[in-house]
Amino acid sequence: MVVDALDYGIVELFSREPGTSMVQAAKQLGVARPTVQARLAKLQASGALTGIIPVLDPAEFGYPITAMCRVLIEQRLGHDAFLRDIATIPEVLDLYTITGDFDVSMRVVAKSNADLQRVFDEISAIPSVTRTTSAIVLHSHLQDRTLQLFERACKEQH
Repeated sequence: MVVDALDYGIVELFSREPGTSMVQAAKQLGVARPTVQARLAKLQASGALTGIIPVLDPAEFGYPITAMCRVLIEQRLGHDAFLRDIATIPEVLDLYTITGDFDVSMRVVAKSNADLQRVFDEISAIPSVTRTTSAIVLHSHLQDRTLQLFERACKEQH
């Protein structure tokens, strides 16, 4: 898909201010409202843009502890059973199947270290989980840099 500076401007604006109306976006970007709508529709139809949502900080509503957890799954039970069970734990925010010594990597949050232990215990109690390893995040330096990558793609294509 070919993207340009206007596409970036639209995505950047809605990422920074998700409550912006189409009319406000058009005014700020100096284009017509239908242009903004058409560009968003094009990005969504291509799959490049899957939604515009607010970015939440779990620490601000009671979950200040973040940890990374890797899980080894009993292969004969498969990933589907694990995915069904792990979906019942709301503290699991992101989950990726990976290559290497473990099968899954995920980001989890908790209210305290004791609460984190509870979350890890829930994960370990899943029948398909063979082994876990985890690390508490001390500080997050870079998060969701997709917008910067999109900006680069827009510049490179034009």
